[in-house]
Amino acid sequence: MTVSEREAREVAEAAREQDWRKPSFAKEMFLGRFRLDLIHPHPEPDAEDVQRGEEFLTKLRDFCETKIDGARIEREDRIPDEVVTGLKELGALGMKVGPEYGGLGLTQVYYNKALAMISSASPAVGALLSAHQSIGVPQPLKMFGTQEQKDAFLPRCARTDISAFLLTEPDVGSDPARLATTAVPDGDDYVLDGVKLWTTNGVVADLLVVMARVPKSEGHRGGITAFVVEGGSEGVTVENRNSFMGLRGLENGVTRLHQVRVPAANRIGAEGEGLKIALTTLNTGRLSLPATCVGAGKWCLKVAREWGEARVQWGRPVAKHEAVGSKMSFIAATTFALEAVVDLSSQMADEERNDIRIEAALAKLYGSEMAWEMADELVQIRGGRGFETAESLAARGERGVPAEQLLRDLRINRIFEGSTEIMHLLIAREAVDAHLSVAGDLIDPDKTLSDKGRAAVSAGNFYARWLPKLVAGPGQLPGTYADFGELAVHLRYVERTSRKLARSTFYAMSRWQGRMETKQGFLGRIVDIGAELFAMSAACVRAEKLRRDALSSVPDGKAPYQLADVFCRQAKVRVEELFGRLWHNTDDLDRKVVRGILDGAYTWLEDGVIDSSSEGPWIAEAVPGPSTKKNVHRRIG
Repeated sequence: MTVSEREAREVAEAAREQDWRKPSFAKEMFLGRFRLDLIHPHPEPDAEDVQRGEEFLTKLRDFCETKIDGARIEREDRIPDEVVTGLKELGALGMKVGPEYGGLGLTQVYYNKALAMISSASPAVGALLSAHQSIGVPQPLKMFGTQEQKDAFLPRCARTDISAFLLTEPDVGSDPARLATTAVPDGDDYVLDGVKLWTTNGVVADLLVVMARVPKSEGHRGGITAFVVEGGSEGVTVENRNSFMGLRGLENGVTRLHQVRVPAANRIGAEGEGLKIALTTLNTGRLSLPATCVGAGKWCLKVAREWGEARVQWGRPVAKHEAVGSKMSFIAATTFALEAVVDLSSQMADEERNDIRIEAALAKLYGSEMAWEMADELVQIRGGRGFETAESLAARGERGVPAEQLLRDLRINRIFEGSTEIMHLLIAREAVDAHLSVAGDLIDPDKTLSDKGRAAVSAGNFYARWLPKLVAGPGQLPGTYADFGELAVHLRYVERTSRKLARSTFYAMSRWQGRMETKQGFLGRIVDIGAELFAMSAACVRAEKLRRDALSSVPDGKAPYQLADVFCRQAKVRVEELFGRLWHNTDDLDRKVVRGILDGAYTWLEDGVIDSSSEGPWIAEAVPGPSTKKNVHRRIG
């Protein structure tokens, strides 16, 4: 499909949740309002939820230690059927499904803890369970399904059936306006035609959530719509099982739908609500990915600690050399903060008091980026052994530490469920929502002068009330947040900096107006600053909670404060650098160079190399029609 830039924006905008019915800590922070009361005291889980969650984690740990062989999965590029069968018997397919449907009914907090544990044993197994429950059939049905749909599908998802989510197409990534798969109404059915790419779990899925475009016609409003489709339906063909640089064992493929009949009763929500359902599902579904990143950070810390003490160079353990020790400090502090972000966001999701769409998106963005950095630093700490495979290390008699595998496995997280670049834009759109609400018509080039006049009055009233509040705040008072002890200085910094961030955003809106959306470098830095401030806040709140609870698992009550303190100091350095790059950068020059690249001005720079790529189109054609390939779909169990 060919759509204009404006049409693409309109489709994306229509899929957004338009209203803010509940408070949001992150949204307020981007507006310069540091609402610590929304996250402190740290929300607490229900005692019954904790007991149920801990009991499952105990069973899960035993299963992971005795039944999951991560090295075998990496070697054979497949999760053994008996592992998946065992997970079904354990109830792991139904962690997020309610007990009334045969599931475990775990909270988001314990679901995330389970995913972190499973992913540390095998990231491929973690991805299978996450794709099944976070974005597959259970979550959208839980939120938008009819009672009949829940009764029909949730018991299957909880115990026996694996589900997949089918949105992406060969020519459709983060731009859903180009979606080409169709669902044509035919009596009491819809007939689906199209090709879906990167269908995680699609190779083994029993149930599919498919996004398809319903043509507008009499009695049908049309638009992108969500359907539950049986994986074994006639006309569903898995044409390819894809292979990747990491996450070996991932059952990800290409699925063709040709004249697939789907009962209207299997439509989730109304016609045209598919993208909104997908995005709303991801508001909490995105938390599963940073949860696995927390697990990765914990493993990096354990390996770095043990190796840093055992490896001696120049008469001292390498951990005691500052060049290595600083990397270990970064891993420890960042893991603490990332766990704080995920646990806080997850507990808020469980309580349903706050709107966490920005918090979840920040957790995904921050987690995927920081986990990659931690894994990269671990490889560096390990030196040549970090680059060597675990199998090779074991073959010559050393501990088989899969550091290089972790780096490969984590790389996809910066692309999965919204690339870093798309997450920057998505979060930025929500962060400036208040500005666009009052000044939208003012900066819209298609609006009339009278529309702009009314918008100017509205914007003037808003900014007359809002801007004075950005001048001063509690972060300038030495005694503020005193109950946080030595961490109070960091919270005062966050409060002051959130106001500075809001002033910077306002200045950019005033300077660029309607061109603001094209300043993706600027918007990305604004979001990155917000992510650091959110992480600093979460780290401080978590440290205070651990001190207050005096948990037996944290024998040294000062340790959480130490980690929060060093993390905040590291984050502050990054924040100040990002602020400097808001206005002093090469964005304009970069755009000129890009134009030169596309115009062929630098093709001489490409001389002297051999392109080892195979022949073929950059994007495979996805012409609807019957499949000409063997169906590689397989059912487990």
